[in-house]
Amino acid sequence: MSGAERAIAFRLNGEAVSAEAPVRMHAADFLRHRLGWTGTHVGCEQGVCGMCTILVDGAAIKSCLMLAVQLDGTEVKTVEALAAGDRLNAAQEAFKRHHALQCGYCTPGFLMLAESLKASGRTLSRAEIREELVGVLCRCTGYENILRAVEEYLSADEHEASR
Repeated sequence: MSGAERAIAFRLNGEAVSAEAPVRMHAADFLRHRLGWTGTHVGCEQGVCGMCTILVDGAAIKSCLMLAVQLDGTEVKTVEALAAGDRLNAAQEAFKRHHALQCGYCTPGFLMLAESLKASGRTLSRAEIREELVGVLCRCTGYENILRAVEEYLSADEHEASR
């Protein structure tokens, strides 16, 4: 192993991963180009668009702002972990139901952000959800359907409990 690469080990979508990572490679590029997990999209590479959002130890992280070597010892979740085979998870179903995507390029970022918000257990108002969503940009559509989908997903447990 050269000095320009470092051995790292972490869990990716529930599976152990051991690999060598270039010390200056972004986590997004590492996931896509070294490991072949292409669901994490890259847009601006400056942390502005949020399309590369992944979960690292449960927190929504813009993976273009994180180095691959920083993944060492963490639990990483990408959009590929959401569906169970051909079955979409609840967030994906809400996006489908509300037509919350057009080209779909930003969708993984929104879905991973929604997963992070759901895992936080916080009860968010519509305005707070809207504020959280500003970290991911969509160039194709208005945010109303995305907001509705995330709102439905975050309140799903409340609806189930009231039935």
